[in-house]
Amino acid sequence: MSMNSFGHLFRVTTWGESHGPALGATVDGCPPGITIDEAMIQQWLDKRKPGQNKFTTQRREPDQVKILSGVFEGQTTGTPVQLMIENTDQRSKDYGDIMDKFRPGHADITYWQKYGIRDYRGGGRSSARETASRVAAGGLAREAIRQIAPNVQITGYMTQIGPHKIDRGNFDWSQIEQNPFWTPDAQAAEDWANYLDVLRKSGNSVGAIVEVVARGVPAGIGAPVYAKLDTDLAAAMMSINAVKGVEIGEGMAAAELTGEANADEIFMGQNGPQYSSNHAGGILGGISTGQDIVVRFAVKPTSSILTTRKTITKSGEETEIITKGRHDPCVGIRAVPVGEAMMACVILDHLLLHRGQIGENRGRIG
Repeated sequence: MSMNSFGHLFRVTTWGESHGPALGATVDGCPPGITIDEAMIQQWLDKRKPGQNKFTTQRREPDQVKILSGVFEGQTTGTPVQLMIENTDQRSKDYGDIMDKFRPGHADITYWQKYGIRDYRGGGRSSARETASRVAAGGLAREAIRQIAPNVQITGYMTQIGPHKIDRGNFDWSQIEQNPFWTPDAQAAEDWANYLDVLRKSGNSVGAIVEVVARGVPAGIGAPVYAKLDTDLAAAMMSINAVKGVEIGEGMAAAELTGEANADEIFMGQNGPQYSSNHAGGILGGISTGQDIVVRFAVKPTSSILTTRKTITKSGEETEIITKGRHDPCVGIRAVPVGEAMMACVILDHLLLHRGQIGENRGRIG
């Protein structure tokens, strides 16, 4: 069974392991004639790469992408695009002590139970290193979106780290690129730095919440019932390593609302329908409304920590474990560009599906 691919028309297959020679993505279904080069993709990988500040893993990887196929004279040809990123700073010896032990909260134990073999060096495919492949594919998707739907803008940011949330009243889009947490709240960034510094020095880790918004998405993309836009977005975000929950719009908080409060009232504007609010997160019945598409996901704390935890060995013996090496105290920080990439891949996929079946929207209002 092949379970390493996602997408319908724009289909991405990722490959490689954390401590292997390389990892990457094979992208099939990218339209021909998309202007692309390695620098266009590299800018997004540079957002995700490790070792950029003290709040992320100190593994030093340039994450330099190479385009091996599917591009000729600076344009996609319509054939599979092969993207490769070499691993250059593996320290597999850091994992020698855990080769027969399972890290609590990690996929070590389930990979062993399923396959009877696991790559204990960094976790193999279960490592967050795999997400570099997704970001590379997302970079290609962004350039295709730029040609097909140039008004679309995709932006991710952190809204919470541990128990500490942003103040929505301080929301400033321009602040997102100005701090190591990709947060729109400058005060939160300052508070989080102090909080995470203490946590990092203690050898512990913490979870986070990331929000990704796609602005300018046209109404009408997505399809009932099993190809809903929010279905594919939820699956894409949930597939990211360490993600344990996904919300669209109000998400779980919608359960606390009445019908009156939850209703996004509709008015007629000069350019079509306008809404009083966006509790639906820009999607109704699996189809985009033309409002901002808002997706939120929760990332669990990094499982590899320096705090002693109880566990068992492959032979069933009870023992204790400490994970040495270089790990993110909050993996949610580097999940921001990953969430953006997954949003881009899904949005492009549905733009292509819509173009193939419908072309231009058939339903006119006004």
